[in-house]
Amino acid sequence: MDTKLFRYVQIYDVPTVCKNCGSVLVYRGLGEYRCEKCKEQDFDNYGKTRNYIEKHPGASAVDIEKNTGVSKAAIREMLKESRFEIVEGAKSFLRCEGCGKEIRSGRYCQECEKDIHLRIEQQQREKLRENLHGYALNQGGQEGQRRFVRKK
Repeated sequence: MDTKLFRYVQIYDVPTVCKNCGSVLVYRGLGEYRCEKCKEQDFDNYGKTRNYIEKHPGASAVDIEKNTGVSKAAIREMLKESRFEIVEGAKSFLRCEGCGKEIRSGRYCQECEKDIHLRIEQQQREKLRENLHGYALNQGGQEGQRRFVRKK
């Protein structure tokens, strides 16, 4: 199995088989799955967390874990993927992976994210500059040779 897919299935605990009749569950969006046969509804970790937060705004990761069974590690990963955001004024937070500043979701603060994109753009410009040849960069072309000669 593809490692990205395996990681996704681990974090989100994706249901694949209906608990009611054993048939295939079809993804409906936003973490919701529905059985092909009996129409029973099930949720992955994202769906469970999302539904709980909608009913209990401002709930902590401990509350979510206790009431949904979704691990704090999975909740933290969803926060890092910016699927959720820590509410304003909460005592818990994430830290920017670049500078350590407190953030409410994602992996980087705005400043570090901007810096990362600027570095990527600069690297791309350098690659393009290395790959360019010819007159455009004053590197010359084929000197002293004629390509076409007029016959007399």
